[in-house]
Amino acid sequence: MELHECKTRAGPREFGPHDDLPREYREAATRMIQFHANSEIMGAYLERPFIRQSPSLDRKLAFSAKVQDEIGHGQLLYRAAESLGIKTREEMLDELANGEGKFLNCFHYPMTEWWETPMIAFFVDGAAMRRQATIKRTSWEPYAHAMDKICFEEGFHIKHGEHIMRELATGSRREQQLLQDAFEEWWPRILQFFGPTDDESTHHDFAAEVGLKTMSNDELRQAFLNAYLPKATEYGLEIPDEPRIREEDGRYVVEEDDLNWEEFWAVANNEYAGSHEQIGSRARAHDAVAWVRGTIAGESA
Repeated sequence: MELHECKTRAGPREFGPHDDLPREYREAATRMIQFHANSEIMGAYLERPFIRQSPSLDRKLAFSAKVQDEIGHGQLLYRAAESLGIKTREEMLDELANGEGKFLNCFHYPMTEWWETPMIAFFVDGAAMRRQATIKRTSWEPYAHAMDKICFEEGFHIKHGEHIMRELATGSRREQQLLQDAFEEWWPRILQFFGPTDDESTHHDFAAEVGLKTMSNDELRQAFLNAYLPKATEYGLEIPDEPRIREEDGRYVVEEDDLNWEEFWAVANNEYAGSHEQIGSRARAHDAVAWVRGTIAGESA
């Protein structure tokens, strides 16, 4: 199939491993899905410490289940990427451990305190759901099928995060202040979750033309703001003065120039100081189970 055929199909069209697709499509899809898979794995590593740090047995069980879900999502997505025939699952996992694999900005930052957990489990997972719901209509069929399971489970993750936030927001004054402090620190990062502005995005146009993406970064950020800014205020959180957000024609608009895009690009390129610690954690875990991979490879040889 020629590239122009991918671009000009009327209506939605899905492609699978047996379709004769141009390498440019396969490389773009691999990059997109590998990024998503890496993000699921690194998100799990960020939240893993809270299996022990959670203040109750129920919370420990919930975080254990959530981390298990996220690792499972990563494995599903690596298989969907592998089916494109560009990279193997093992190559993608090695790239992540070696610091070559890219992943979402929010998972580069450390999260050490209990009152920070809703920033990921509610806001970031809510942002992820906004993006992932659109991927159910992506043109790479194995990716779209994986999203059915992933979106179903992410819905529970968001409820889990919201329940923690409700407890903190209705708790003591100290708990409310700690939640507010966490929100002020994480809010700019959350707004950058969807990536650079459309005019700075290098991959969107092609991905949209061939049906890999159905909404732009700015459109997703706008949809998230409209849905989640009211939720933040509902729980008593005060929206920081910066980045500035204005209401325009019944929708919220963020002043993109107020966001630290220099830091964002350092994060995106794995050059942020905190990135090394996060990637190092993944690399150590990867090395620790090398004997398992070796044993399995020996048995299957």
